[in-house]
Amino acid sequence: MSLYCAIGGRDLDCSPQLQLLLSEALAKLGARKRVLVVPPDHSRIHSRAGDLTRYAWEYYGDSLKCVLPALGTHAPMRSEQIQWMFGNVPGELFAVHNWRTDIETLGVVPEEFIHEQSEGRLHYNWPVQVNRRVAHGDFDLVLSIGQVVPHEVIGMANYNKNLLVGTGGPESIHRSHYLGAVYGMERIMGRADNPVRAVLNYASDLFLRNIPIVYVLTVIEAVEGGTVVRGLFIGDDEECFHRAADLSRETNITVLDGPIKKALVYLDPEEFHSVWLGNKAIYRTRMALADGAELIILAPGVRTFGEDPRIDSLIRKHGYRGTPATLEAVSTSRDLASELSAAAHLIHGSSEGRFTVRWCAAGLSEDEIRGVGYEYGDLRTLMSQYHIERLRMGNNQVNGEEVFFVPKPGLGLWAERRKLEGKGA
Repeated sequence: MSLYCAIGGRDLDCSPQLQLLLSEALAKLGARKRVLVVPPDHSRIHSRAGDLTRYAWEYYGDSLKCVLPALGTHAPMRSEQIQWMFGNVPGELFAVHNWRTDIETLGVVPEEFIHEQSEGRLHYNWPVQVNRRVAHGDFDLVLSIGQVVPHEVIGMANYNKNLLVGTGGPESIHRSHYLGAVYGMERIMGRADNPVRAVLNYASDLFLRNIPIVYVLTVIEAVEGGTVVRGLFIGDDEECFHRAADLSRETNITVLDGPIKKALVYLDPEEFHSVWLGNKAIYRTRMALADGAELIILAPGVRTFGEDPRIDSLIRKHGYRGTPATLEAVSTSRDLASELSAAAHLIHGSSEGRFTVRWCAAGLSEDEIRGVGYEYGDLRTLMSQYHIERLRMGNNQVNGEEVFFVPKPGLGLWAERRKLEGKGA
């Protein structure tokens, strides 16, 4: 087990050295002839995974045989999105992960372990599924690239999640998401150690150990006018992840002494095209919102609920009705019970009646928004009322009203101190 790079700090900017640091780490690995790179898709554009993939291609040349974006349930990237994120990396290198068909089951995490991690709530095993290229591609290096940041399903994103969920299959994705939702999103977010991570670590230790995986993990901070790379961690074991997670906790969590009464979140149309992705606006702010607060989501690029047609139809059918209603639907509706990641998403995206969510999406009608349980807002009206180009991250005064503005919800977690410390629900 090795750590090839561990550079980071709360006040560092590693951006200028990113290519050099990666090249130095790759040199320590020795020559490789068949390299697979697994980065995230364009919805994680700020991760710098696109740049790092390009640097890896420039380093390995013809030895880099394939780039497999870790789509999970997301829609395949279009050619213009690939070019936007990965620059001049040849398009023919890119493969598409189909999470319903392109998978190999390597083994099973036993039901007893899931039962224990879920505190007795769940009674199923967890199949260890990855894309066939990862399992049988005969690669002498699998370079898994991504950003460590607070996450609603896994506590801290990336590390083995990039492969086991990002290139996972139906059962592994559904059951891991549902475990996180049932255990409690607010008990997980911002924490590196939690039940979902324990399951993935169990799977890694037993079933990924013969695959030559090296993790390339960034820690990114949103600042006025852009982003800064605060850390780069490259290694093949858990230490790499934990070092990145420690820095991310310092960098990406905004701790508030009191709750927010009104929040405004802007979703970049280049990144967010669905409510499935855009509900990060809810996940990442909910621990900071007061009871009775209003969350306004401005989404000029959102035109669907789900990334997947089947999941889109389930969202429209069942809606964001709160945890009790969703658990009841899982117990009575075969369609939702067979798509547990959709059920998890419905739980995550509900305010549980505690605050108002007002969705303002360019491509969804008032009837569609209200039909799934949200309040509706007219995008054009609210964009003219809240001139986002004039707002700064955090608190703003708008027409005598205090509004908390979040322009990049995927890059952080905002939480009231007592909730982050587990002192209040």
